[in-house]
Amino acid sequence: MTAATAVRPLHAVAPATTRVSVTAADPVSRAGVVSQLRFRPGVEIVDRSAATPPEVILVVCDGVDTRVIEAVRAARPARVVLVTTTVDGAELLAVVEAGVHGIVRRRDADAEKLAAAITAAAAGDGTLPPDLLGRLLAQVGDPASRSGRGLTYGGLSQRELDVLRLLADGSSTREIARKLAYSERTIKNTIHDLTMRLQLRNRTQAVAFAVREGLI
Repeated sequence: MTAATAVRPLHAVAPATTRVSVTAADPVSRAGVVSQLRFRPGVEIVDRSAATPPEVILVVCDGVDTRVIEAVRAARPARVVLVTTTVDGAELLAVVEAGVHGIVRRRDADAEKLAAAITAAAAGDGTLPPDLLGRLLAQVGDPASRSGRGLTYGGLSQRELDVLRLLADGSSTREIARKLAYSERTIKNTIHDLTMRLQLRNRTQAVAFAVREGLI
């Protein structure tokens, strides 16, 4: 390499910007996370109700409960990164089943780790602390663990089976939501998950699959 060609200036490429919304049970927790990300390159903090919706939603919580799991489901098509104090085995499997794209422990949630989790989620990748990843893999491979979480044949949850049974009975989305005490949006997401995961075109095919496989 000659002196004439050895040095050639490289122009920095600006990172792609990911629209991020932060939701938390209390305003102090939300403010703390927002303050770490406000001036982070490649991150734009937006409201959930913005004209251009967020691509990634950070859900800040102390632990995983049914409200958090429903929040993960309801966030679609945005991708969710969970920032939580604790998450145990059963909760971990439940929130992963709900569609979370990343988990960061609150004690580790500095600007760098949060930004890395956001970037991964925006790209469709997942982020888990190493010990949680090992725990998750152990649970997925343990039939007893799956049955303890209410998973059934084919990896379908009890709720998914209930939805399939009511679809087979001819119930509408509104009727299913009322009978199972869930929101219509949750039922729509459940049906969408089923058809996508089982590679089915519509509700009718989902019911036919369930009958054929002896699930209902």
